[in-house]
This record gives sequence, C-alpha cells and structure tokens, in this order.
Amino acid sequence: MTTTFLDTVLRRARAGIGTFPYPHQAAALLDNPLRRRMEDPGQSIDVLELTGNERVLEIGPGAGFFSVELAGRLDSGQLDLFDIQPQMLAKARRKLEQADHHDVGYTAGQAGATLPFPASTFDAAFLAEVIGEVPDKQACVRSLAVVLKPGGKLVFHEAFLDPDRLSVAELRALCEPAGFVLDHAQESRWKDIVRFRRTP
Repeated sequence: MTTTFLDTVLRRARAGIGTFPYPHQAAALLDNPLRRRMEDPGQSIDVLELTGNERVLEIGPGAGFFSVELAGRLDSGQLDLFDIQPQMLAKARRKLEQADHHDVGYTAGQAGATLPFPASTFDAAFLAEVIGEVPDKQACVRSLAVVLKPGGKLVFHEAFLDPDRLSVAELRALCEPAGFVLDHAQESRWKDIVRFRRTP
C-alpha cells in the first residue's frame, strides 16, 4: 500500500481519539450512489470465490453495502452478520429483506471478544474497513481462526480514506501468528483486498 499525505493526516488525527466503530447515525454515507459509482461491491466479493453453498460471516457490515451481494451469491448457503451496533444490524437487515434475502443471521457483539459461534462453523469471513476499529485485533483474528473451518478464507477489504486502514504487511503480521497464510493480495492506492486461508 502506498502511504499518501492524506493517509498520514487521517491516522494522526485518529491517534488522539483512539479507535471506535463508524457511527450508525452516519450509515447513509457508507451506502450511497456515489460510493456505488466508485466501487462495485461484486468485484470485491469475487475474491471469496464462492460456489453458493458456503456459510459466510461478515463482521461489521455497516448498512449492508457488501451484504446484499454476499447473500445473493449463497444459493444454498447462509450469511451471518456480526456487528457491535444493533442499529447497524437493523439497517442491514432492512436492506437485505428489501432484496428478498431472509435467511440471514444477525448477532450483536464485540469482535475483539470470543465470537459466539461454534468452532469450524464458517467457510469464509469478510471484513470491510473493520479490523482497524477493533480494539483487540489479535483477539479478533484468533477468534476468527476458531470459527473458520480449516482451509477457510479470511478476506479483508481496506479502503482509501479509512483512517484505520491496515497495510498488507500489517495484516500479515496480525494474521500469520494466528494460523493464517496469505493467499491473495490485490493492492492499490484506493483499496487493498487481501485473502488469507486458515491452515489445517
């Protein structure tokens, strides 16, 4: 990832306040026509290489920008959303139900704690601009290693203007000690899409 002047300014501004989740009151900014013109959520979801029968966990879905695309690819599978803010889950739920996706799980909780799912539940996990906001990132990744099946995919989407954006090197340093191996990295100034696999 190329660090820009704006990246540096945003990180320094955020350093004095600490990490916090994106406020649900501003959810409309996460899912708007301008963002959709700049990014097709389907292209980011492609890296999961879903076949349709997987169980997928999305942590920090916001108002559902990627969630509808994820649910649409799971013909016989299931999508589970996990967010610290019940209000965000409610917004995502409305969006998914409007798109006729009703077989979705919704769980509120802290991603830095133990995830409330049995071991080896999920085939894949997707986090878009989320991991930087988690206070205990290592605990989150360790918990993901538990709930993902061996060989399961862990995908991070890190975008420009996110002051908590982690580089590919930072994601590797976070994930590899927890039992993940880097499988794919698509890097640009605007966004990074990074896929890890859970080792057996």
